[in-house]
Amino acid sequence: MAGAHYSVEGSVALITMDNPPVNGLGYATRVALVDGLQTANADPKVNAIVLRGSGKAFSGGADIREFGTPKAWMEPNLLSLIRYVEQSDKPVIAAIHAVVMGGGLELALGCHYRICARGTQVALPEVKLGLLPGAGGTQRLPRAIGLQHALNMIVSGSTVMSERFAGTRLFDQIVDGDPLPAALAFAEKVVSEGSRKPLVRDLSVREPHAEAYLQFARNVVQSSSKGYPAPMNCLEAVAASVKLPFDEGLKRERALFVELMATEESRALRHLFFAERSASKIPDIGAEVQPRSVRKVALIGAGTMGGGITMNFVNVGIPVVLLETRQDALDRGMATIRGNYENSARKGKLKAEQVQERLGLIHPTLDYADLKDCDMVIEAVFEDMTVKEDVFRRLDSVMKPGAILATNTSTLDVDRIASFTSRPADVIGTHFFSPANVMRLLEVVRGKHTAKDVLATTMQLARTIRKTAVVSGVCDGFIGNRMIEQYSRQGLLLLEEGCTPDQVDKALESWGMAMGPFRMGDLAGNDVGWYIRKRRYQERPDMKYPQIADKLCEMGRFGQKTGKGWYQYAPGKRDAVPDPVVNELIVKHREELGVRPRRIGKDEIVQRLVYALVNEGARILEEGIALRASDIDMVYVTGYGFPPYRGGPMCFADGVGLYNVVQAMRRFADNPHAAPEFWTPAPLLSRLAREGKGFNG
Repeated sequence: MAGAHYSVEGSVALITMDNPPVNGLGYATRVALVDGLQTANADPKVNAIVLRGSGKAFSGGADIREFGTPKAWMEPNLLSLIRYVEQSDKPVIAAIHAVVMGGGLELALGCHYRICARGTQVALPEVKLGLLPGAGGTQRLPRAIGLQHALNMIVSGSTVMSERFAGTRLFDQIVDGDPLPAALAFAEKVVSEGSRKPLVRDLSVREPHAEAYLQFARNVVQSSSKGYPAPMNCLEAVAASVKLPFDEGLKRERALFVELMATEESRALRHLFFAERSASKIPDIGAEVQPRSVRKVALIGAGTMGGGITMNFVNVGIPVVLLETRQDALDRGMATIRGNYENSARKGKLKAEQVQERLGLIHPTLDYADLKDCDMVIEAVFEDMTVKEDVFRRLDSVMKPGAILATNTSTLDVDRIASFTSRPADVIGTHFFSPANVMRLLEVVRGKHTAKDVLATTMQLARTIRKTAVVSGVCDGFIGNRMIEQYSRQGLLLLEEGCTPDQVDKALESWGMAMGPFRMGDLAGNDVGWYIRKRRYQERPDMKYPQIADKLCEMGRFGQKTGKGWYQYAPGKRDAVPDPVVNELIVKHREELGVRPRRIGKDEIVQRLVYALVNEGARILEEGIALRASDIDMVYVTGYGFPPYRGGPMCFADGVGLYNVVQAMRRFADNPHAAPEFWTPAPLLSRLAREGKGFNG
């Protein structure tokens, strides 16, 4: 049977799900499971049935390849499959190993018995897609492990190890190693004792103060799930397991599930789920391209960025040679890394021996010769082409043949940097985001001459150090910073027109952004943007830049690091406090421009900044800098604080409708102070809007 295999061992039928990589419960697998159940029940020589998964999982749940297709709902759907299991004439025992999640756990809960291997990962993670378990998970799990534990699992979507459920009705046995022998023995025992077929659905949820606990949980979930309707729907579905008979609870679960399926939030989260998987796929790099071996890495620069990148590698056991030009800078960098690890140990996240083990993987040095046996080097020095040139000429002379030479530049031309070496095919951009040991995003910049195996190696290494890698072509600022420049520019223009930094930031933050543009500037350092603008004045004299940001920097207000930026900051604190000095600076600047301030609403603020991202994103897509619109969305959600429940700027624009986005841009173009030339829709955006299409299909 496609999707599952059927065999008989003695008097036990063995049905093995076989749908790699995680035995997703796709249509073919569901049909094969029902066929297997019917075959086993019709065979007089079979007394019991064992259900298991092949390969690396029992089942990871729904087959993501069928999401959004008719097959996802074709009969037998998952609800029907579970009903066939429950109604089997012969007892069904689940032999569970490695992974049992989502629909896979719901299927296991429908079996009469469950034998589980120790160390199995258990979860109902649907909330992370803006959904809830829709095949009885919210009704059966509370009956198996209790209300509180089930509610915590379902609302958070977190993964729990199987040992936590010892002594509950979820697992009848937890065994070491392969659970199949124990499941077969258990099946024989069940048959010898009369073939009882207990059902989880027949249990009751035992919680003496259920309503009080549920009300407490409602208050907590409501306050912590802003922008996300799924957690509260999860809670209400679980509440139905306490208040309603099983079948009525199942109907309530289904109604809440269908409600979530129609939400923009779930659409956005499902989009990101697939976007993350698509980001790793590069059209011209297939399985025939073999990655290079990277066993040892070098880092140039022990500052905040270099230290953070170093931690990424030693965290996964890869040794790092950390190079600086001065001993005091090297000592400071090592002290910062040590402090970060010791702080983690104080919080209980690391053991003392782990701290020493990771520090022991770092070899600090002042000598380029110590890099000669490294397989990859990442440069993380000051963002200046002259400095980069000096570093890469040195690296070219000391690094062994085949070593990968990576630059952590955030805006500079990777092809020009590659030209400083005799091996441009070995050069690639690896744009980490600060703090590099925390932020998920890694922009991987593919140069004109970058070898395919260099790109494949870097993408593989990104997965090793637990980063979400997105490929970008070479342009000024790549994907993220090229777009954020237009976003920030509109923010500055709004100051000239009548807004305050606090008004702009609050509008974006209430819309869902983790941080508004002015708080973001203070965090990153306003001098960074100032340095880039000085370069722009030479390269793009046609582009209008508001001078207010330069005036701020001329006052030495570089942000949090100087205690003053667009806001003021108390010593040792990160709270952004509006500063009258900045407001006076803005008022004086408007007077010099002859601009009469006007009242600007929240909607205009949000639309101008977000649609600025969209328009520049469309240009990036059309130029081939980004491979796909969903890659742009991944960059913004994982690296720039764009709210996941809005799916990224391109996904959000699709939801609004590109026709409506273009109409709004035309209104902005009528404002002579809003950089009208920018609001000419990118050709791709215009074409898709005319055709009634979206960026993401």
